[in-house]
Amino acid sequence: MFQIRELEMIHWDFWRAIRVPLDAQIVTIVGPNGSGKTTLLDALRTLLALKCSGRRDYKRYVRNNRENYAWLRGVVNNPRRSGGGLFPYLFFPATSEVVTLFCRIRKQGGDWVRQYAIGEGDITLNAETEGQLQWLGVNEYKRRLEQAGLTPAIAEVLALEQGDTDKLCEYSPKALLDLVFQVFGDKQVLDHYAEAKVRLKEAEGELGKMEQQMAQLGLDVERLRLRANNHLEWRGLQGDVERLEQRVIPALRYVEQWEALRGYIGQFKGARRGLRQRQDELDAADAEFRLVDERQVAALAQEQAARAEYDAAFAAFQVARDAARDSEKTMKEAERLRQLAELEHGADAVALNDRLGQRKDAAAQLRQSLKQIKDERQQLAESQFALQQGRQPHPEFVRAMRAALDEAGIGHQLLTEIVEVRDNSWQDAVEALLAPYRHIILLNRATDRQRAWEIGQQLRYRHFVVPEREAVAGVVRNSILEIVDFKADAPGWLLGLLNRTQRAKSVAEGQKLEGDWITRDGYHKERRGARDISAKASDYAFGEAARHARLSEVSRRLRDLNERILEDESRLIELERDASALQQSLMGMQAVVQLAARQDEFAAVAARWPEEESRAQQAGAALAAAQATWEEARNAREEGRVQFERAKDLRVRLEAQVNALLEQLTRQRDEQSRQVRALRQSKAALPAEQKIPSALKALREEYGSVREVQHLIERERARLAQSEWETDPTIVARRDKLAEDYAALGRDTQLHRSEVERTAQLTDEARAAYINKLKATVRAYGRNVKRLGELAGIDVELDLPQLDNDDITLAQAGLSARFNFDQKGMMGLNDGEASGGQQVMKSLILLIGLMMDDANPSGFVFIDEPFAHLDIFNIDRVGGFLKATQAQYLITTPLTHNTNVYGPSELTLTTRKKQAGETWAPVIAQTRRRVHA
Repeated sequence: MFQIRELEMIHWDFWRAIRVPLDAQIVTIVGPNGSGKTTLLDALRTLLALKCSGRRDYKRYVRNNRENYAWLRGVVNNPRRSGGGLFPYLFFPATSEVVTLFCRIRKQGGDWVRQYAIGEGDITLNAETEGQLQWLGVNEYKRRLEQAGLTPAIAEVLALEQGDTDKLCEYSPKALLDLVFQVFGDKQVLDHYAEAKVRLKEAEGELGKMEQQMAQLGLDVERLRLRANNHLEWRGLQGDVERLEQRVIPALRYVEQWEALRGYIGQFKGARRGLRQRQDELDAADAEFRLVDERQVAALAQEQAARAEYDAAFAAFQVARDAARDSEKTMKEAERLRQLAELEHGADAVALNDRLGQRKDAAAQLRQSLKQIKDERQQLAESQFALQQGRQPHPEFVRAMRAALDEAGIGHQLLTEIVEVRDNSWQDAVEALLAPYRHIILLNRATDRQRAWEIGQQLRYRHFVVPEREAVAGVVRNSILEIVDFKADAPGWLLGLLNRTQRAKSVAEGQKLEGDWITRDGYHKERRGARDISAKASDYAFGEAARHARLSEVSRRLRDLNERILEDESRLIELERDASALQQSLMGMQAVVQLAARQDEFAAVAARWPEEESRAQQAGAALAAAQATWEEARNAREEGRVQFERAKDLRVRLEAQVNALLEQLTRQRDEQSRQVRALRQSKAALPAEQKIPSALKALREEYGSVREVQHLIERERARLAQSEWETDPTIVARRDKLAEDYAALGRDTQLHRSEVERTAQLTDEARAAYINKLKATVRAYGRNVKRLGELAGIDVELDLPQLDNDDITLAQAGLSARFNFDQKGMMGLNDGEASGGQQVMKSLILLIGLMMDDANPSGFVFIDEPFAHLDIFNIDRVGGFLKATQAQYLITTPLTHNTNVYGPSELTLTTRKKQAGETWAPVIAQTRRRVHA
């Protein structure tokens, strides 16, 4: 490093303009307290861009003289580097033996500003100097001095507080290690690492906040997305309704009008063709009518003549027929009486009467039995219809109870309506177990219990009405409940019954089970014992299997009843026939008496019967011939009448059709003109793009008719009216903005996370690598203090600290030093065994060790009052130590010390206090030691 040769100060503190030489190895600055010793050292510190001592700064010194500017000028040597290289001289590109350092301090804008310059050679300070120099900022100037050897470590030592230079031995190991790291620049790096850790924690906290904010923002985005979708759906529905009303319906109405017009034109043309056809048919029918009318007049005259002949023949036939019929009737009565007389021969009237009574009683009983069977068949037919419809028929008392509950508005279910058996092989067992409960009524609401029970009491309903219901839970394995499904909640006690009843394949297997069990065919064991409770297939009531079983049983029963009815009806017919014959036999007992009384009458009728029969036959033949003639004339006239009526109806119908077609054509012509006008108006109202046939065809294929579109609009409007919609038009923009913010925050969060993870990794790796630099610093410092101890005749040992990449280890690490004065044994830094001089020697060794640099062996050191409280021997010893080193020392000491303090000094500068009333302080006196050749 360079050494200082001269210092010039203008308007620094109370010195107006003063120049002091510093071209000696040891320069002693002596003067009373307050005479400016520290002020001189702070001038050098300011010239070198270092911190001033204590709480002072350069602005304090330049304010005291009440001037607006101040100058500091220093001449330093510029030795050639031993290694050469790119910068062979300390202040390269300056190659002269000395260079001049300038510090210009001026007042600008109410504040003091300093600038620096480096000039090659020994440059005096005059009016032209300021314009010739190249002025540098503080940072650039520090960089140039660091290049010249004034490293940050040396800068830290030069900036030590007054009185600290002889107290380094009082530092704790940790404080000493911190000072070493601070001087060599490692402390700042470690502080930067610590600050980086703090910043990393803060960044992790910020990352957590960003992730929390991102989560909240994500919820907001999702909420706004749903609202925006709702708004878009609402807007789409509104747009669809508007488009359908304003664009689709007019277009479809035009299409329908065009199609209707085309169909109407076709109808009009067809009506005209039909009119011409009907007019031709009317002309032909009119000619036919006139011809048939003439024929009908002739046929009517012929019919009247034939009718007169028939009437005469009929009168003659009636006379002959009546006489023959009376005689025939009397002869039949005689024959009937003879037959009855023959039947009653040998018959017992009492026996016949008893047999007749038996037949009538049997017939009556059979009729009563048939009525009951037919009533039963009617009931079974109704049950069959109900079962085929998927409903279970119920007894009358159940239907009455349910009707009363429905009338009272009480919701309910039957147990049979909610039970389904999964395993049909156990249907018998389930039916047997639940048979007593098939008519249980389950209330939908427990609050209806009082009213339902009152109705049950009124109707004397003998089965349970249950208000409490619960869901199926905790099914026991191998229980009846395991194979039963409930479509709704059921009574808890019933679920318990099914759950505790186990399934047993046989009685023998049931013996191995504990508790209640039941076999497939319905043999049930409970706490009271075991019994058969099996149910008939016709009585099944639970599940689909029960419905099929009952349906099969009802069908079989209906078949049997029908066969029985046929047999009983056959028996009834036989009984009635026997009763009728017996009654006829009883009536025949009076026939003999009547036959004897009318014997003469019957003989006279038998005598005249052949002649009357012959006359009747002849009159009948004449009547038949007249009737045939009349029928032929009447048929001819009737055929003519039919033709006449048909021709007449045809003519009237055709005439009416022609008139109707004429009126229809007139109306159709007017309607066709109206539709053409309406079609033109509709087409004029359509947009140009919808007038294209392909567009109209596409709309027709997509939507169908106007009515379908109107139904669609009604549905859309109902949906708009019934649902809740987001109508704020800004919601979409807000959604997009929030989504962009969310995406940006996500990218920032990911980037921040990557940066935090990378920073943590790099920080940890960098500090781990920097640990080697810390160890090298401690080893280099140890070599320095050992070398200085050898110069002072003192054995020095350092206990190197344990340095690991761990916050706690680094925070607790310390540097311990031990010293051996005069071979009296090792002593620590501040263990109380060393004298005052030894304490100063310890501190100087530790201090100068901080200054030593193998690359720059020479340099300078500011030592503020190192001889305080030392005796003469120790002063000489410290002086000898300073002379043995290669550095330049600027030492301050008060006037009260022993004169031995000047022993090592080659140049002594004496400062004096400013006198009262004087503006400027007196100049600094110089005393240089004579050097003998």
